[in-house]
Amino acid sequence: MVSLETPVCEFEKMAVDFSLPDVDGKIWSLQECQGENGLLIMFICNHCPYVKAILERLIRDTNELKVSGVNSVAIMSNDPSQYDEDSPENMKKIAQKFGFSFPYLLDSSQEVAKQYGAVCTPDFFGYNSELKLQYRGRLDASRKETAAFDVKRDLFDSMKLVAETGKGPEKQTPSMGCSIKWID
Repeated sequence: MVSLETPVCEFEKMAVDFSLPDVDGKIWSLQECQGENGLLIMFICNHCPYVKAILERLIRDTNELKVSGVNSVAIMSNDPSQYDEDSPENMKKIAQKFGFSFPYLLDSSQEVAKQYGAVCTPDFFGYNSELKLQYRGRLDASRKETAAFDVKRDLFDSMKLVAETGKGPEKQTPSMGCSIKWID
């Protein structure tokens, strides 16, 4: 398992449209996911220790961001043949177990991950109301282990700023995670 850091934010880069199924088979587009004040697109998976370390905080933060008009969507782009935990059936189990309040989409062709330039799980893309990129950083100081309870909430604070001003912070700390498992 290769650990990678995300590239720096390409401010103002437009979000790419998609048409992907969720864990129940409903097809979602970018516009259907968008919130009034922004959209957080999260590339995650089930097996990654970096994702497991932040999942409860991710649920908390996405629920709180919804109040600010920022919706969220999670996309799983790994090749599930490499990790059974990432299968569509297990995606559905994880979404139910943790009470995802956002769509959990399967990018089986991996084209959406490639179009966004996603490199790892978790990889966060925070957009403003015009769907222009404003955040490409970490959730918080967690790595493979959950950070202390009172750490700075990088993603939450940044996306609150985006919701209020349309702009993300200039200084962002990259996210770190497992490389996306690409189809051979």
